[in-house]
Amino acid sequence: MLKEIIFCIKNKEDEAFVANVFDTSSYIKTEGIESRVIFPEETVYSKDRLLTSLLDGAFEDNTGDKLFLTDSSELAGYLLSSGGYVVGISYEGNAEERFEGLKYVFTEIEEVGMDSFIKAYQRYAHLPWDILTTDRCLIRETTVEDVDVFYELYADPEMTRYMEGLFADPEDEKKYQRDYIEKVYGLMGFGTWTIVLKETGEIIGRAGYSVRNGFDDIELGFLIGTAYQRKGYAYEVCKAILDYGRDILQFERVLAFVKAENTVSIHLCQKLGMSKEGEADIEENIYGDEYHDGTRIPAQEMHFGKYVKMAIEF
Repeated sequence: MLKEIIFCIKNKEDEAFVANVFDTSSYIKTEGIESRVIFPEETVYSKDRLLTSLLDGAFEDNTGDKLFLTDSSELAGYLLSSGGYVVGISYEGNAEERFEGLKYVFTEIEEVGMDSFIKAYQRYAHLPWDILTTDRCLIRETTVEDVDVFYELYADPEMTRYMEGLFADPEDEKKYQRDYIEKVYGLMGFGTWTIVLKETGEIIGRAGYSVRNGFDDIELGFLIGTAYQRKGYAYEVCKAILDYGRDILQFERVLAFVKAENTVSIHLCQKLGMSKEGEADIEENIYGDEYHDGTRIPAQEMHFGKYVKMAIEF
């Protein structure tokens, strides 16, 4: 859990920039998170001494509840190599800084909201982002721990009647999910998410966005476990996800591919405002049978199915 945000600033000569940093630190405190601004002396510019200096010589290994922000690539490197969660600060006065190895670099630090600080911390700490909520559901990023529940949801043959299943070996699925978190969530900022009932904490399905090979537009996908169907969850969640795609992700058009015989999902897409745009032959076994070293091991035979192409434009 994020407890403190520490600004580790090299350039103390730029008064306007420093004032913005102090204002941001004050704002963070009003949001209930501890924060301070530190200007390290050059004598502590090293991997071994910088962190100890910032943490007052104690608890130098206890960085898991802190987020560091710095205007210096040099200081960022020392903090990162010491295990710190580090975000760069870019502004007009340090345009030459490259901040190699950092997941995030913030510009106009005075405009950054608390949600951005928290999400940067969560990405480093391997914690899932909460994407959005509906009246009854939380849509959040999927964790490796969710995979075991997915196998329970997919155990009903109806779940894979109209869509591809999981890897045969749960360990392959978990390897895949670890890579997905790093490469899809981390780079694209969206993906397929987990649906959780707010009242009970139960995982009831999956939904979100993906990019299918051969198509330029973003694709909506969804699955609700059999025990939770016919309760309006799919519409509630997908409507919120489409709104999020339009308003936050700035998508202009979203597709959905639904098996021609899956009349229930076709009706749902139409209720969501999607229109039919013909049919497409879609390869169904791209998932493969195994997942090794970051690579899907393809199935031996290619299978295609007839799908209705649905679309909505914003």
